[in-house]
Amino acid sequence: MERADQADHADDARTAGIVVAIDGPSGSGKSSAARGTARRLGLRYLDTGAMYRAMTWWMMRAGTPVDDADEVAARSGEPDLQVGTDPDLPTITVDGIDVSGPIRSREVTNAVSAVSAVPAVRHRLVALQRELIGDGGIVVEGRDIGTTVAPDATVKVYLTAHEQERARRRAAEGLGGAKVEVTLTQQELALRDKKDSTRTASPLNQAPDAVVLDTTALNLNQVIERICALADERAGMPGRR
Repeated sequence: MERADQADHADDARTAGIVVAIDGPSGSGKSSAARGTARRLGLRYLDTGAMYRAMTWWMMRAGTPVDDADEVAARSGEPDLQVGTDPDLPTITVDGIDVSGPIRSREVTNAVSAVSAVPAVRHRLVALQRELIGDGGIVVEGRDIGTTVAPDATVKVYLTAHEQERARRRAAEGLGGAKVEVTLTQQELALRDKKDSTRTASPLNQAPDAVVLDTTALNLNQVIERICALADERAGMPGRR
């Protein structure tokens, strides 16, 4: 049975039911911004992309061809995913295995778009995401949060950045930032953006009422400050920590 481990230290904002939805393409700074915002506001944190990565990791480990949509759909109900929402220590396990490291591999990154495009996968994981969101008090990041998962979110932000800057950030995260890797990463991001934006099931899209925030020339603290300011404005948050 699926379990959603939740942090117990959210403040009064959680009682108010605030949901901050942060969408955007890879390398736009969603994860760092979402975690930082959750810490600042005393909210829980959910990385929905990690859930699709975990499903992809399981499929690859089980020998399921990730480009066989029918087979992926048939097996999508098998893995047991458990997700923690503490922004200081977010966790994700599959069948009791901590996969927080393995799901960030290049192999998983390049395969996750195929798995996440399968409607059966999205149906299962969106249901789990909504269960985790519950009554609110959470910052949620992904690609379809403001449009599909939590269309009634209190605050919707769409983060973006120039493609080259996104590639540079991704390369610096795990590939040393070498120029050749930046170029390769940029090509991979462009391909993933195309796949995620054109898939039939919940494509990457900006919600009509989302605030677009270009992070190209902003540092992390500036991004967090702007998102927190939106929360202050739209939800009457009591002040940032």
